Amino acid sequence: MSIQFRDLQRQYGYIKDAIDMRISHIITSAHFISGPEVKELEQTLADYVNMKHCISCANGTDAISIALMASGIGEHGGGSRKDAVFVPDFTFFSSGECPATIGATPVFVDVLKTTYNIDASSLQSAVEKVIREGQLIPKAVVAVDLFGQPFDMEGIKAICEKYGLLLLEDAAQGFGGSCTDVSGNRHMACSIGDIATTSFFPAKPLGCYGDGGAIFTNDDNIALLCRSIAVHGKDTQNLDDPNAKYNNIRLGMNSRLDTLQAGVLLGKFPIFRDEELDKVNHVAELYSELLKDVPGLTIPVVKDGMYSSWAQYTIQLPEGSDRKSIQSRLKEDKIPTNIYYVKPMHLQGAFRGTRSAEADCPVTEKLCETVLCLPIHPYLEDSEVEFVAGKLKAVL
Repeated sequence: MSIQFRDLQRQYGYIKDAIDMRISHIITSAHFISGPEVKELEQTLADYVNMKHCISCANGTDAISIALMASGIGEHGGGSRKDAVFVPDFTFFSSGECPATIGATPVFVDVLKTTYNIDASSLQSAVEKVIREGQLIPKAVVAVDLFGQPFDMEGIKAICEKYGLLLLEDAAQGFGGSCTDVSGNRHMACSIGDIATTSFFPAKPLGCYGDGGAIFTNDDNIALLCRSIAVHGKDTQNLDDPNAKYNNIRLGMNSRLDTLQAGVLLGKFPIFRDEELDKVNHVAELYSELLKDVPGLTIPVVKDGMYSSWAQYTIQLPEGSDRKSIQSRLKEDKIPTNIYYVKPMHLQGAFRGTRSAEADCPVTEKLCETVLCLPIHPYLEDSEVEFVAGKLKAVL
């Protein structure tokens, strides 16, 4: 038995007709940049997450940078004072890279051992420390929906409101997930923050066949700024004018979603919404049932009121396990595994010697030593899940 970590070939076989029809139409029309499919996709996704605006862009990394730039995050007074952007220490590099790239200072905070998402108490301590130091201006929080599960909405929002911080939801891995508040209202991922971003990288829950990303907001002005920044800072007052992109009123970037990628996403979306989310949750539940009694093994926790889109199924190996050996033995049985993430953000070489390297994140450091991600996707069959779980238990 040979298992794929994220089986995009099997998925394509299942939705081939819808994808091929969309791609064929776009190639025939030859409208490869800013074609009508881009606007159709933006409206479809905005409606799905119940947000007023969806602004597509070239990738999830650009989405974060554009969202921060449109929100006025960066440095002030010629660089004499920089904005502090609080970022979980256990996440993909772009969550911290983007604030730094636009002139802000990422301040890394610890995560919860159970959900892998940002820890409200660690965030509170980090904000208060920055205020005491007086060197940075507390400005924003990047709250990641890691591995598919939304962050602690109410806990993190309360801190943001207390200190007047922008809450940016990084839903690169969380699109399709949701959470329910204390009043029983359901909130889709990409609607939980003041502004939100996602990624359509092929391996994400909703992925295209290349790079892609999007920004979500209810603020009309922020939406216009995002659209301007994404196309070289074009004039936002005349967006429908074909010459607007030659009237550049601010510095921006070249970050458009290709029409072909929009077509792929439109072809995938109905199946993603109606079938794949339930299927991948079934796979995760079966894994958890099969692995729940393995001594020393920690399985993922989905908190009450949360619904995960399961970008990854991430376990924590028993204390003292030889992770490299376990991976090697599983590979012998053609079972692929990955490690997300091998190093805390604050220990990345790019931040060495900076304020960002000063972080107290013991949970993250421990997770980086013990986590292991197992194959998961909507098309994984029960027999394959049982095979992976059985081999893992045998190895342990």
